Amino acid sequence: MTAPGVPSAALADWRLPVRGAAAVELARRHGVRGLQFDLGGPGRGPWLDAPGRLARLARAARAAEVAPLAVTGNVLNDIGLTAPEGTLAAGRVRDVVRRVLDAAAELGAPLVFVPSFRRSAIDGEGALRRTARVLRAAAAGAADRGLHLASENTLAPAAALRLVEEVGSPAFRLLLDTYNPRAAGVDPAALVAAAGPWLADQVHAKDGLAGTDATPLLGDGDGAVAATLDAVAAHGPAVRALVLENDHRSGDPARLDADLRRLHALAERLGRGRATAAAPTTETKGTAGR
Repeated sequence: MTAPGVPSAALADWRLPVRGAAAVELARRHGVRGLQFDLGGPGRGPWLDAPGRLARLARAARAAEVAPLAVTGNVLNDIGLTAPEGTLAAGRVRDVVRRVLDAAAELGAPLVFVPSFRRSAIDGEGALRRTARVLRAAAAGAADRGLHLASENTLAPAAALRLVEEVGSPAFRLLLDTYNPRAAGVDPAALVAAAGPWLADQVHAKDGLAGTDATPLLGDGDGAVAATLDAVAAHGPAVRALVLENDHRSGDPARLDADLRRLHALAERLGRGRATAAAPTTETKGTAGR
């Protein structure tokens, strides 16, 4: 059982060797009680919302006591979130976003997040404006369903705040990944310090090695994961779930267990840091009024 104030440990099904209900069972076996799910699509696994699949997944999650935490649509990185209005790609983006929102609502997951990588990268003013337009509509749809919507991107602090302002919705958040900003040349701790109030309460924990596609165990790379989470404790929201997003698709259970032990330790550290940041300070006797 997770101690009060300590984020729960969770997994991302698209980084596991199995998906859907099989990922739920894998999480249960490893003592994990939360999962984020990907919508799937060509080259990304079966569609999460294929007929009957969401209902079966919801039943499996309840039976295993594994909470659906979020749904994403990684296929958007293949389509292009920044596609100009009126194009076929823009229509496909709207359809995928709607399906992700509907899937999260049916599963009872509180968060939907939209990735902005590859064809969806926010690489200039026009891309930021087009992304904000899509996310503004998506945030309205999320609010209608009682959900939060987040953007996962690699924007520098000023641009991230600009995106929040352009979307302009109380349902909108920024999803923090501990390594993606660093890989793009952005200091994650500085991003957290600037945008902390707008961060989602789920955080992706990932490590890496500059110039490679490797995802070493948490703490073995150059991601300074602990320092980023210390910044979250000081400037961010109370984190509900710390989600392991290292690549475990090879299916090595020992490696996954090792990474989960590190994830739990980081969650404990985050909980302690949050408690310290929230603790009231007391003036030293005899110094009041100085």
